[in-house]
Amino acid sequence: MHSSNSRLVSGHRLILWLTLASPLVLVCAVLIGPTSISPFSGMGAQDLMILREIRLPRVILAALIGAVLAMSGAVLQGLFRNPLADPSLIGVSAGASVGASATILFGLGWIPFGALIGISSIALGAFVGGMLAVLLVYRLATGPEGTSVPTMLLVGIAITALAGAVNTLMILVADNEMLRRMSLWNMGNLDLANWNRVLICLPMILVFLVLLKGQAASLNAFLLGESEARHLGINVSSIKRRLILLTALGVGIGTALVGTIAFVGLIVPHLVRLMSGPDHRTLIPASGILGALFLVLADLLSRLLFAPAELPVGVVTAFLGVPFFIFVLHQQRGRLL
Repeated sequence: MHSSNSRLVSGHRLILWLTLASPLVLVCAVLIGPTSISPFSGMGAQDLMILREIRLPRVILAALIGAVLAMSGAVLQGLFRNPLADPSLIGVSAGASVGASATILFGLGWIPFGALIGISSIALGAFVGGMLAVLLVYRLATGPEGTSVPTMLLVGIAITALAGAVNTLMILVADNEMLRRMSLWNMGNLDLANWNRVLICLPMILVFLVLLKGQAASLNAFLLGESEARHLGINVSSIKRRLILLTALGVGIGTALVGTIAFVGLIVPHLVRLMSGPDHRTLIPASGILGALFLVLADLLSRLLFAPAELPVGVVTAFLGVPFFIFVLHQQRGRLL
């Protein structure tokens, strides 16, 4: 046991390393692309326009969304006490997909509220769909004795399957243009990033940081089991409700803005846990920083691999995530055996 712990990096040291690496990664992501920009050879008006209107908002939005998805994954893995837990388990991604597809299919672009806050009606429909799905999952998993996490997991799987069936029905009746838009949204992409979306996302991560402050001790107690957490004075029902709604809100907004991006909430917290251990006091902030860097680098790959064409960033994260997911499953199977 001692030899395993001796390989772990101090959580504070890991956060320091990630923080020091962040400026380099962000600057490279801003300057590198199908049109590379050098700050040393003088930038023309076109280069400045690309930086200001395309690259900067895209990189910043990728960092914010990556941080939110990774922190949400860390919270849910602690809540479910399962390293394979993912934000999609609570139904938010599936509900957002149905909401976006329904908006595209039924032509709800006349909704004025989305334009007032600077986002598309598709993003607004996705957010509403995600929140409704989470509320349904939460309601079905809550009984007189409180919210059952295992029941929530099962209900989330059922709602996700139902959402998949509804999406399939909508795909069958959609025309070619609608089908193309649905497919692009469901693969996740950052090509619609702009300053309005950044300004919507920035307060979200600030709320995340404020509301998650002080929850690390409760999540550490959850690792011992709900009964032990109650004996330690934790209000289990209140904490579960707060964390589920908080992660649902964060993932719902992120999914609405950039589409479905899988595996960030699974890979990043598990990597941090492997490097520095399960203490949520460092796991959550380190996951946020690494999640931001991970999605920024994935988006950079999506822009470079088939330049000048772009891959949806959700495809890149899936290619990176599936092998890692299989690795984690193999680890868990070995532990069980």
